[in-house]
Amino acid sequence: MRSLLITGASSGIGLDAAHHFHARGWRVFATCRRAEDCARLRDAGLESFPLDLASEDSCAVAIETALERTGGTLDALFNNGAFASPGLVEDLPRGALRAIFEANVFGQFDLIRRVLPTMRAQGHGRIVLNSSVLGFVGLRARGAYVGTKFAMEGMTDVLRLEIRDEPIHVILVEPGPIASEIRQKARPHFERWIDWEASHQRGFYEKAVRRRLYADTRERDRFELPASAVSKKLEHALEHPRPHPRYFVTKPTYMMNLCRRILPTRLLDRILITA
Repeated sequence: MRSLLITGASSGIGLDAAHHFHARGWRVFATCRRAEDCARLRDAGLESFPLDLASEDSCAVAIETALERTGGTLDALFNNGAFASPGLVEDLPRGALRAIFEANVFGQFDLIRRVLPTMRAQGHGRIVLNSSVLGFVGLRARGAYVGTKFAMEGMTDVLRLEIRDEPIHVILVEPGPIASEIRQKARPHFERWIDWEASHQRGFYEKAVRRRLYADTRERDRFELPASAVSKKLEHALEHPRPHPRYFVTKPTYMMNLCRRILPTRLLDRILITA
């Protein structure tokens, strides 16, 4: 039975992927930051234990747990866990940046460092990182999240080059708007870190940032797809004998990739400022 460890499996993309690959016969370790979410996933028939990407000790224990359960093998890692910390770049304190980079970047590559020896020893492996359309274009008030995804993409590209002669595939998945709880889960970070009422751009927060952040979660974004759209691309990434280095999901991702390649920076900025 092939084994797969997924981070951030409590909801959205990670949860759908856990059920998708469990149904396809994989042994799935669906990890979550909170113990109560792990218990809920176990009640749903999945194997689940805690993994907090912001904690080095938690990353170490999670990998050890997975390897103990499989007898020392792990076929694939899906680095999906991440969160957003909304706010204009000028209003982001150091603490906000430190927190989001710990989870969205440092924890991701800490896990990769820990699984690579096992994948080398067994002679194969797949490492998939869930990036975003915001991994190659930026939008206002998303600077912290954009920064982590740009960093993820750069380090993933380098890692792919560094181990290209080994039987381990390093792959990026780049979704656009996907139905998830990312906005709801971003609210506490916004409320903790951003003093929007004292901001030089308070009007923008009132008209755009807060309106979107606290919008009715039942309202779908334009071009939004269900999390299952990512699982289908992930299926190819994990099961095809020759996976692609990148998988785009949703029309905005394809469109923005084309725009950034053919448009001058100022023209692309004019498009992005309206998003």
